Amino acid sequence: MTLRLATRASRLALWQTEHVAALLNQAGLATEIVPMQTTGDAVQDRSLAKIGSKGVFTQELEDSLRRGETHLAVHSAKDVQSSIAPDLELLAFLEREPVNDVILSFQPELDLTKPGIVLGTSSTRRKAQLRRHFPHAETAEARGNLQTRLRKLEEGQYDGLVLAYAGVHRMGYEHLIRHTLSAQQFVPATGQGSIAIECATALDAGLKATIKSILNHPATHLCLTAERAFLHTMQGGCSIPSFALAQLDAQGGLRLHGGLISLSGEELVEDVQMGAATVAAAEMLGLALATSILARGGREILAEIRAAQARG
Repeated sequence: MTLRLATRASRLALWQTEHVAALLNQAGLATEIVPMQTTGDAVQDRSLAKIGSKGVFTQELEDSLRRGETHLAVHSAKDVQSSIAPDLELLAFLEREPVNDVILSFQPELDLTKPGIVLGTSSTRRKAQLRRHFPHAETAEARGNLQTRLRKLEEGQYDGLVLAYAGVHRMGYEHLIRHTLSAQQFVPATGQGSIAIECATALDAGLKATIKSILNHPATHLCLTAERAFLHTMQGGCSIPSFALAQLDAQGGLRLHGGLISLSGEELVEDVQMGAATVAAAEMLGLALATSILARGGREILAEIRAAQARG
């Protein structure tokens, strides 16, 4: 049997899928990569918030799983929507890379304190965090795959480009990193740095167990369980500037830091919850954190965000 792997067609997505295929091949499983164009790839003239936040980078891949055309879908974990349909499941999460956001530039001495500096990003979360921590900077929409955004950067449309370290590393652009942003201040999106493997629940149970044993990284899976429980409770997506980062502490417990920031960056509600390093505890941790954020002003921030986005 040849496992057919659905993926977005971008160079980064293909790199990730080739990495997954290599791990499966090393374990004796044959693979075939099936590239697809998603809505998020096809529509480049609007921000992600205006396209819609659910499944913009995953829907077409998931449909292929449902039709039985492919066996696995390979996603950047941060692109996976907060709710998974009951006929699908997230089977595995690969070991996470460093979670930090970084700023790339062709200017060797990029000065982040320069008034009017233009920083490109397509992320609602990053725009809000930049407005809070670098209020003197301007943010500019930066849609497209990594190579397209780098071309725009080289053309001078931005002074710097804000991206996840993991993608920059996988594509070999570390030499353009001028600043690494603190993950405690610029808390990343849920799942940032990991690759998620999705399948149909109807896929053979024995095959699913084999694939999971090859690809899944238990510590990463545990952390993302907490983060995704937070995201699900917040009903977050690409258009909502929420953030969450779970980490195992030195004592073997689980620490979850997350919150919500207003589009202007002026309002910030965040909290830290601690719990045991078990799947059940991780889910409860995410729920507890989201409940805390919503109760302490997050509900009002969400209402303001959705009203602003409805107005266009």
